[in-house]
Amino acid sequence: MVDLTQVFANPEDCVAFGKGENAKKYLRTDDRVERVRRAHLNDLENIIPFLGIGLLYSLSGPDPSTAILHFRLFVGARIYHTIAYLTPLPQPNRALSFFVGYGVTL
Repeated sequence: MVDLTQVFANPEDCVAFGKGENAKKYLRTDDRVERVRRAHLNDLENIIPFLGIGLLYSLSGPDPSTAILHFRLFVGARIYHTIAYLTPLPQPNRALSFFVGYGVTL
């Protein structure tokens, strides 16, 4: 049984607070937490550029209905991508939603 007071999430914590050579055995990763972390990083990599490009697009005076369509498509694609990443759905789902959002950004 693992002593939960000696379970670390980061390697540097194992070295600093662990006991001897066996400290690395207390390093734990949770697949669900890693999946959420990767989904969050992917959202940041795509949403931040879209916000800048969307602002520039809005300032260029586009037709409001076209702009709303682009923004809704992007938001829908990102929500679906996050759901597909966290559930996890079979691969073409996540890739297609990524490319829809990427295409809207372009």
